[in-house]
Amino acid sequence: MRYGKTKKIMVTGGAGFLGSHLCERLLAQGHEVLCVDNFFTGTRRNIVHMLDNSGFELLRHDITFPLYAEIDEIYNLACPASPVHYQFDPVQTTKTSVHGAINVLGLAKRTRAKVFQASTSEVYGDPEVHPQPEEYWGRVNPIGYRSCYDEGKRCAETLFFDYHRQHDVNIKVARIFNTYGPRMHPNDGRVVSNFVTQALKGDDITIYGDGLQTRSFCYVDDLIDGILALMETPREVTGPINLGNPDEHTMRGLAEQIIAMTGSASRIVSRPLPSDDPRQRQPDITKAKQLLGWTPTITLRDGLARTIDYFDRFLKDDAASTKL
Repeated sequence: MRYGKTKKIMVTGGAGFLGSHLCERLLAQGHEVLCVDNFFTGTRRNIVHMLDNSGFELLRHDITFPLYAEIDEIYNLACPASPVHYQFDPVQTTKTSVHGAINVLGLAKRTRAKVFQASTSEVYGDPEVHPQPEEYWGRVNPIGYRSCYDEGKRCAETLFFDYHRQHDVNIKVARIFNTYGPRMHPNDGRVVSNFVTQALKGDDITIYGDGLQTRSFCYVDDLIDGILALMETPREVTGPINLGNPDEHTMRGLAEQIIAMTGSASRIVSRPLPSDDPRQRQPDITKAKQLLGWTPTITLRDGLARTIDYFDRFLKDDAASTKL
């Protein structure tokens, strides 16, 4: 550990949606941040405002290959997280979760760094238990189109706990539920970014099936609060711990709310339900409340207003640059 309160912290996937918000928060706390990203889904736009900060360093690197640095903490967020992106190259997606976990855990073992794993609610698959507590082992198809992500993240959890038991690595594992906010990729295929961009453009809003399947949406600032709170817990608190907003919404209801908030003339149209798409997803956050003192505070309406404003500016900037 370095002298004083300043730490050298590595964030893999640091140019992505969640990673860039995390880098920003760590810099604000006075830490030195090493942002590691291969820019498969992350973008320089997300981090450009940090490049002149003397405490920020950017390394273009794919974590399926070993990396070497002297650090105090690691946040492993590297992996495409939307079906559009992780199904584009499913073999590489699995490698990112599995080889990537091995590489960051090896680095943590050598440097004795505390290491955080961004796992996912997808480890629960299409759940038979609702809401999903951490003790539920899940219902995942191991050979489906989503398996590269779901099973990759499950295997990463296995590796984290085996390194903890076998090598005494200080680990923290969070299972992240649907999160939204500024800096989401506009073409990532996730429901909030899809609906908001479609509404702002006046395009049809696409729902799948009857639109009655549910999700729980956590605003990004709340999620970062939860991640940082987990990293500050005593060593014996390893997780996995669910981080997400337990308020549940149907896809049709979300589409209607976004249309109303944007004043859009978009229509809602239905498409067939994708393979292995879960019907329900809601976190049981009892452990997060008890162990972290954490609960989301930002309402869906407030979070959507900030997200709509971001995408409105993003689309106008993009249109202006296209005309040049």
